[in-house]
Amino acid sequence: MSKKVAVIGGGPAGVLAAAFSSKNGNDTLLLEKNEKLLKKLYITGKGRCNITNRCDISDFFANIPVNAEFLYSALYSFTNEDIINLLDSVGVAVKTERGNRVFPVTDQAATVCDGLRRFLKESGAKVRLNTTVQKLTKQGETFDIVTDNGTIKGFHRIILATGGMSYPTTGSTGDGYRFAKSFGHTITPLEGNLVPLETEEEFVSSLSGLSLRNVSLKLKNEKGKLLYEDFGEMMFTHFGITGPLVISASSHLKGSSCTVHLDLKPALDEKQLDERLLRDFTKFQNKAFHNSLDELLPKSLIPVVVELSGIDPKKQCNAITKEERRRLLSLLKNFTLHIRGKRPIKEAIITSGGVDVREINPSTMESKRVPGLYFSGELIDTDAYTGGFNLQIAYSTGYLAGTNV
Repeated sequence: MSKKVAVIGGGPAGVLAAAFSSKNGNDTLLLEKNEKLLKKLYITGKGRCNITNRCDISDFFANIPVNAEFLYSALYSFTNEDIINLLDSVGVAVKTERGNRVFPVTDQAATVCDGLRRFLKESGAKVRLNTTVQKLTKQGETFDIVTDNGTIKGFHRIILATGGMSYPTTGSTGDGYRFAKSFGHTITPLEGNLVPLETEEEFVSSLSGLSLRNVSLKLKNEKGKLLYEDFGEMMFTHFGITGPLVISASSHLKGSSCTVHLDLKPALDEKQLDERLLRDFTKFQNKAFHNSLDELLPKSLIPVVVELSGIDPKKQCNAITKEERRRLLSLLKNFTLHIRGKRPIKEAIITSGGVDVREINPSTMESKRVPGLYFSGELIDTDAYTGGFNLQIAYSTGYLAGTNV
């Protein structure tokens, strides 16, 4: 029997939920507060849109540090290949880049947005833009929706796809958490995730804009326990550090007093790096120390390393002692930054926390507390690393909710 379904939120999760609900014969209405659908998707992947990740679907779970097991049904019901095939059916060609990251061939997020809108239109779902949902109520077996344009009554099913609280200018202002809470759902603590980190060290401002491509990063807690480790790219900013390595590390930042340890020369072990330093100091034996590192380090990093090494910058290279050289080596292999905390949630790529997964049926995305209420996307307490994994969670949970209403 056809049901009257409302989907609240026009991001990737909401668009897929509405489209699949409509394809299943439901009278489906998608409500979006913005002037257009998929507003946040336009800016993802620096405007290129990292659609998904093409790793084996079984490998997704290692990239989801929060509640991965909850997503088993969703990710296997609508896989990374399924979203690629869906986009292909509406004329969006894709390519796979480093790290199995999938992008549109055009390198334009707008191409993906246009394709998803075409898919939604073909499904027959109705869309109402510039409509802010203010309140949800349930009257017996049906729901009423109070909006800034009046009340819409008699929905058999509601799918919440309102997103989190990151990038509030795109409409992610936490409305869904309020709606879920009003129905008795538990909201786990919210904070920004996949977000740049602030450091105690003030010298980072002098390095602002410096990108390091091949470094190793370790994140440790105050007791020295390793929380996260990876290799790749990062960048210094006026407040601290950012870039893919840092963004992923932020998912593991717990409490205060954490430190980041950078190996600036991971391709060389300590013996090889010591030999390299010896060669450079021999080559530049009559130069001052601060003029001898041009072939080893980026220009802007040299003054910082010189100061932190404790070696007299004007000391001639042929006079540098073995102990001083060992100190420099240790600095290059363990460049330490003290983390003050995360940047504000409005700067985060995703919101960590959300509707407690223990209160959602993982096979259908339906609330265990309120029959007829479904959840999808970032609103749910689960999140992943960068690389297209979070968007895939949005598609998969949106699909599962849309096909089960």
